[in-house]
Amino acid sequence: MAALTNLMKDDVLDLLFTNVSLPNVGDVAGLLKSVADGTWNVELHTGNTIADTSTVQTEATAAYTGYVSQTVPRNVSDWTVASGLADNDSAVSFPISTSGPETETDVSLGGLDATTDIMHIFGSLAADLVVNNGVTPEFAAGALDITVV
Repeated sequence: MAALTNLMKDDVLDLLFTNVSLPNVGDVAGLLKSVADGTWNVELHTGNTIADTSTVQTEATAAYTGYVSQTVPRNVSDWTVASGLADNDSAVSFPISTSGPETETDVSLGGLDATTDIMHIFGSLAADLVVNNGVTPEFAAGALDITVV
């Protein structure tokens, strides 16, 4: 079985999260960064239904009153890549709940418009998050860990 090198893992994450070109793929210029940084749409989900076969971020999306997905820019100010891991540099805070309870179990990252864009990254939360009235769900800085395996 073959695997990506640690350098390649960091290069792929840099391209996806900090909008830095991935060198030496295809030619010396590699896979070029986007002209504009763009963003990731971060969504919370209420069920362990997120899987590799999911195509859109609307599957089991959080639905507490007040919920809105959050966008995080793809740049070196908002993400740090090191040792095969991409981490958010600032907190990703969702709006305060005015209902509840609702249990969030998963997270996904995809395009800016979750109703039409494809989900690219998904995973289960380390622990279920019960969102009651008055709770503001949040990924603290450095808590949203994305890895390449």
